[in-house]
Amino acid sequence: MHILPLLQAATSFSKEYTGAWAMMGAGIGAGLAVIGAGLGIGRIGGQAMDGMARQPELQGNIMTSSLILSALVEGVALFAVVVALLIELKF
Repeated sequence: MHILPLLQAATSFSKEYTGAWAMMGAGIGAGLAVIGAGLGIGRIGGQAMDGMARQPELQGNIMTSSLILSALVEGVALFAVVVALLIELKF
């Protein structure tokens, strides 16, 4: 029940509340980016192990592709965290 007064106070527009909402959004965005990247890299690793178990002769190709995809997912997550940090540092 403590959130109701905060939401009522946030309906009046002021610079302090705008900054607070931006910081909360940046924190939530950074958290979601990291959670999504963790799930994505975990899924890539799991599917790569499954593919290597099914076709061991393609192990090198599967490993290379999974490492490249993991690096791309991690790069996107890093970019999202940096953008969230920039938003948070602005206020």
